[in-house]
Amino acid sequence: MTAANGRRAVGTDAAGGGPHEGAGAGRPAGGDTVAAVVRQWRTVHPDLDTGPMEVIGRINRCAALLQQAEDAPLRHAGLTRPEFDLLGALRRTGLELTPGELARETFSSGAAVTKRLKQLTERGLVERRGDARDRRVAHVRLTDTGRALVDGILPEQLSYETTALSDLNPTDQHTLATLLGNLLSQLEGRLGTPRT
Repeated sequence: MTAANGRRAVGTDAAGGGPHEGAGAGRPAGGDTVAAVVRQWRTVHPDLDTGPMEVIGRINRCAALLQQAEDAPLRHAGLTRPEFDLLGALRRTGLELTPGELARETFSSGAAVTKRLKQLTERGLVERRGDARDRRVAHVRLTDTGRALVDGILPEQLSYETTALSDLNPTDQHTLATLLGNLLSQLEGRLGTPRT
């Protein structure tokens, strides 16, 4: 059975042992959860090319699983991922940032940043300073407590990420990072950055 762009809809395993459904070249039969979804769609629509689904579906699934694991240290600290992103932006830039600048740094909407900053200010993790020339503008910076919290969480976050990628050797990690970087650059240029 052939897909719309001429690729076969059924692959061959790495050992050359014959066809198997729903797996890419070099992958065993069965495979991951996306492979099962692809097999089902190929049954329903054998004429469609599911190649993009195999890439984007796996990126989405990986992102969801990684976020569940990585967010554990944040939950222990009583933070959400978007809140930590704001704190992280202030820490890594080492600057006072306006809410608008924080929105750009974290790919968030202005309204969402305003809400998160209110919560972080109430917890004593950030503080605002009014602009001397324009009272409508606020400058946000980390408090000592906020800086200590970020510096305490970051090593644990990186440890989760290291463990998640431990089955990939450094060369594969570099290749994957390069491919994802290329894809992200293209998507950001074509689609812009989503606001949450």
